[in-house]
Amino acid sequence: MKHYSLHGIYSGYQELIVEMKSNITLIGMPGAGKSTVGIILAKYLSFGFLDTDILIQMSRQKSLQQIISESDHLNLRKIEEEEILKVDVASHVIATGGSAVYSNPAMLHLQGISQVVFLNVSFENIKKRIHDFDTRGIAKADTQTFEDLFHERQALYREYADVTVDCNELNQEEVARRITSKVGI
Repeated sequence: MKHYSLHGIYSGYQELIVEMKSNITLIGMPGAGKSTVGIILAKYLSFGFLDTDILIQMSRQKSLQQIISESDHLNLRKIEEEEILKVDVASHVIATGGSAVYSNPAMLHLQGISQVVFLNVSFENIKKRIHDFDTRGIAKADTQTFEDLFHERQALYREYADVTVDCNELNQEEVARRITSKVGI
């Protein structure tokens, strides 16, 4: 009769969880630097890089703004959820669209395969970075201001994040280094 120690079983389980969460997912507002930091981070870690906004554009053969203009922001969020639920990768940095956090199924999927990192940037800094607010393909209601959207999303980003990085005083390289020190991959 073979005996298994609890420690051995637990250790194997921990290794499985780490293997399952070999990705890093970046969440945050448009303009927070998810795509740029994601590419830098992928280089640091020798990971692949995946941008869910690009996945949407490739699968639909349209820009995010075209999708919104032809239907509405809720349709873009639905499409975003569909594309995120298809993501099945390991050892990748995943940059999400700013509205990914509106989909609980999508975020639970990402939490299951990755460590989720919120790139926290102040509203003032986001305003300085975004100059194409009306044409960028941001999933928001027509009557909603960018500031309203910012405040609405902050609680969602914090809810789903495993790690939060304050990016206000850091350049993109520093943000990537801060993430590597916090996630332990």
